[in-house]
Amino acid sequence: MPASCSEARGRSMIPASTRLLRLGPRHFCTSQPHLLDAKHSIYVSQSSNPYFNLTFEDWLFKEKAVREPLLLIYRDKPCVVIGRNQNPWKEVNFPALRRANIPFIRRRSGGGTVYHDIGNTNFSIHLPRSSFDRHITAQVVLRAVRSLDIDAHVNDRNDVCIVKDRAYHHGTMLISSRLNTLGDVLHVSKETLVTRGVASVRSPVKNLQEFNPLVSHEAFVRAMVQAFREEYSIEEPSWDWAFGQTPEFTYSLSRAFGWGNVTANIRSRHGVILSCSVTAEGASDSGELEALGKGLEGQKYGFLNNQLEQGSSESAHEVRQWLTDEMSN
Repeated sequence: MPASCSEARGRSMIPASTRLLRLGPRHFCTSQPHLLDAKHSIYVSQSSNPYFNLTFEDWLFKEKAVREPLLLIYRDKPCVVIGRNQNPWKEVNFPALRRANIPFIRRRSGGGTVYHDIGNTNFSIHLPRSSFDRHITAQVVLRAVRSLDIDAHVNDRNDVCIVKDRAYHHGTMLISSRLNTLGDVLHVSKETLVTRGVASVRSPVKNLQEFNPLVSHEAFVRAMVQAFREEYSIEEPSWDWAFGQTPEFTYSLSRAFGWGNVTANIRSRHGVILSCSVTAEGASDSGELEALGKGLEGQKYGFLNNQLEQGSSESAHEVRQWLTDEMSN
């Protein structure tokens, strides 16, 4: 596969204070790391700090329920990442690294040495060890790339980490990376240095934008998320699950309009409006407003049918829009 996970030899990491956006069955966004959990299926990091991203990847690997698939996507600021069992003096060109003023980082998982920058997108797919197949996960990536109108293929070199009952496949997709920097910092001529560590397999690489100039990080993320969902049957939550499980609650609100003051008392259970009483002081059409509230009963809270009968008063339209806005926030 041109510029694929295995050929790019890439990984990434990100800062602990940065925001994370979780996509998929549930969407999640936070700037407070202590609020993170491993209950979701798809995570897209908005951070570019490699130390955070690699730490977060390892944390998800350990904390995610064993039998549930997980996808993590992230990008890093320029850095070189080496595998757990690699020799940095064999893998990294330290003079070039110092000239470029970029760090090298050892990750907890295996695999080869890779270069990261904002021009490449890193991913890892976590699965139960019993169902883990690196050829299948490679096909997920392949489908994502092909959906971007790029004719790609996959080879046999894929980074895999297996611990206890869980495994994951991680890689880097070169999109618009600085390949000259990549070549400089990973070019090492130490043939006489013999190491017991794992040596990287070097391969020629290219950016996806050389094959399709319109490809971007965002486009690859969307394609990867879609391919992951299709392969592992990850679906968006139904209304019944997302809202229909809500316990009973009441909501009282009021607003002053130019023609009078309106108070609404709403009672809802399992996401459905059980009752809605609307009272208006100073309104000439208070009866119509009371009927408006009555008409909301049985509708889904936050998903109102915003149509009123023809001939409804202007005040009825205003109250209906107000209630719609309040229940949508």
